[in-house]
Amino acid sequence: MSKLVVHTEEKKSKINRNLYGNFSEHLGRCIYNGVYVGENSEIPNVNGMRCDVVEALKAIQLPVLRWPGGCFADEYHWKDGIGPKESRKKMINTHWGGVVEDNSFGTHEFLELCRQIGCEPYINGNVGSGTVQEMSEWMEYMTFDGVSPMASLRAENGHPAPWKVKYFGVGNENWGCGGNMRPSYYADLYRRFQTYVRDYGENRVFRIACGPSTDDYAWTEEVMRIAGRYMNGLSLHYYTSPGTWEKKNSATNFSRADYYETLKKALYMEELITKHLEIMSRFDPEHKVGLIVDEWGTWYEVEPGTNPGFLYQQNTMRDAMVAAATLNIFNAHSDRVVMANIAQLVNVLQSVILTEGDKMVLTPTYHVFDLYKHHHDATLLHSWLETEEIGDEQNRIPNLSVSASEDAEGVVHITLANLSPDTAYPIDCTLTGRANAAARARILTGAMDAYNDFDHAEDVCIEDFDALTVENGALTFTIPACSVMEITVS
Repeated sequence: MSKLVVHTEEKKSKINRNLYGNFSEHLGRCIYNGVYVGENSEIPNVNGMRCDVVEALKAIQLPVLRWPGGCFADEYHWKDGIGPKESRKKMINTHWGGVVEDNSFGTHEFLELCRQIGCEPYINGNVGSGTVQEMSEWMEYMTFDGVSPMASLRAENGHPAPWKVKYFGVGNENWGCGGNMRPSYYADLYRRFQTYVRDYGENRVFRIACGPSTDDYAWTEEVMRIAGRYMNGLSLHYYTSPGTWEKKNSATNFSRADYYETLKKALYMEELITKHLEIMSRFDPEHKVGLIVDEWGTWYEVEPGTNPGFLYQQNTMRDAMVAAATLNIFNAHSDRVVMANIAQLVNVLQSVILTEGDKMVLTPTYHVFDLYKHHHDATLLHSWLETEEIGDEQNRIPNLSVSASEDAEGVVHITLANLSPDTAYPIDCTLTGRANAAARARILTGAMDAYNDFDHAEDVCIEDFDALTVENGALTFTIPACSVMEITVS
């Protein structure tokens, strides 16, 4: 029997709700037909936003949404996406599929989507092909409450009042698709561009610099050395991709060895966060700069018969296990990791939602975010979990992963993942500092390759878990193979 001890009296950092954020890019069917169908669509919508998608995102309390990219951000010119839709400039989306982008979804539409969901907007500016003036005027257009050319233009376009935009990224992947820059060159550009991303009125901008890809520690070192004191956050991008970039795994047709490789690669996030934070701390000993993991998730071969540039993939219980283990890592580092954005929102990579016409499917990953939503803004609790190594000769992983937190009402929430694809484990859970507790649980479980599709939308879903015994403040239960559980203790 594995032992789990949650020390309710040992309170740690606050878990920023923004760790549960998402990412939306003009890529494939994420925006168009994903969240946005237009005002004249027969699909139920409010101001062009799909009602079913908005309601689903409200249900998991989506806290923050990043847009417009991604690689698309550094070829996006925001003025092309404002004004009458019939006169907006069309362009070719050279990064993603070579399709026509008609710019019918722009600044007003994105901020309307965030309003409907009730989430914070995180906007990524164009450094790669844009100008300082363009970025400066975008912030003025969105947030200035006064007499100015951009405020007047905003009013002409139907929104006299300014928006609140707290999170702003100065460039994206500028080491690659955002300009193939060297870190010192980008760091100097960042210093220049961020100067003109101004605070207007009561709007205070949280400025995010382009950080490294995966284990590029030299990028972190140089950018922090040159520009660290000018930023509030530094981004990190890491994708879990079993196989190789040239020959990726299938999203649904995979072996047990592929499963273990995927989980092993996902757990690499722990090392990446630890090492990048060590570098950041040398230049920022007061920890004023937060780490932002604003692109993460699984990346497989696209679904057969789909446009390779659309990055459309199915989503199985393997993805749910990646999500659960990764979110537990973020929670454990919530003293320094202040935001994370899974890639992506709808129909792209490890999405939480799939759509096809008027149909919508919630993925196993969506259900993990539902199980974890009570960690939002809760206080991390010290916990200890007895684990054992499982896997094959090439890839060894711990069998269990956990987080525990206490919310503002004093309720404890424990999220426990059994990473084994085939073995259930009995658990003996003790909560110190708390007696005569009442507990209930919910669970997501299934075969490692189980998924939902448009003909079987609820094959993988959350169910109540009743096989939980509470006695003298201790909980005993058996967590099934390949499952994620939320335990609520009051």
